[in-house]
Parts: sequence; structure tokens; C-alpha cells
Amino acid sequence: MQAAELLAQGRLGEMLARKYPLGHEVRTDRALYDYAVELKQRFLRNAEPLSKVVYDNKLKVVGQALGTHTTASRVQGGRLKAKREIRIASLFKETPAAFLNMIVVHELAHLKEREHGKAFYQLCTHMEPDYHQLEFDLRLHLALLDSQPRPVSAPMTSAPDLG
Repeated sequence: MQAAELLAQGRLGEMLARKYPLGHEVRTDRALYDYAVELKQRFLRNAEPLSKVVYDNKLKVVGQALGTHTTASRVQGGRLKAKREIRIASLFKETPAAFLNMIVVHELAHLKEREHGKAFYQLCTHMEPDYHQLEFDLRLHLALLDSQPRPVSAPMTSAPDLG
């Protein structure tokens, strides 16, 4: 109710900016990979290694995932190898550092817990004690972004490639 009121009054962005003033420098896929691996080493040393952590501009934040965690298995010789990948929505390049931390923690927790149950959220709060507040505030941030007018795209000059 309070959040809806702040949004309607045009004050939600100001409140979030005061609460989360710090941006981050994790702008490239390599920097994101290093960031995620460092968190993994600190909290999940025994979890399987990550093969890839990237920003993904194809993830549509509203109505879909903010990040994804996948495991690709393949047979190599006589062994079954699993590659762990994390994809984070490109939106997080421009969010406060706390929101990036929250989404990376969320995806790392999936290394140990597949389902969003009690054990999953306990692991998230172990890695980030303010996890639940950050998740709530991130949802407010997304509501703010969704309420802002979108730029008008340029008209298409040729037919789209459906190939």
C-alpha cells in the first residue's frame, strides 16, 4: 500500500535512490563471472564449479526471470560432465550494487537447492542477511521501471528476418 502510494506520488525512485545510492563496476561478463565466483568461494566452496556467468539481454525481466541457472550435461569419455551456467538479466548492469548481489546470491543458491523452499531461502540469507528486504526493494525498483514510459522505437525499414 505504501509502495503504491509512493509510486503514484512519483517519490518511489527518490526513496530507492536514498536507500541504495551505490552503483557497481560489474559491467562486463568477465567481471560478472569473477564477482559470482568470489561469492561462491566465500559461501559455497564445495558446490560444483561454474562454467559460465553472463549478462543476458534476452531475459525479459517483467513476467519472466531476472536470472537463470542451468545445468547442461554431456558424456565425455566414460564420465557424465555437468556444466553450470548462470545468466543475469542485463538490467542489473545499471542497478544498485545491492540488487546485483541479491540476484547473484539467488542464482548461486540454486547450486545447492533447486527449489524455492525453506532451505533455499535459508541459504540465501546465509549469503546475504538482508536478502528478503533486497528482494522486496528490487520488486519495487522493477515496478518503478515498468511504470516509466518506454522510448518509441524507430520504424522498421525492412521486413524482419523470420528465418
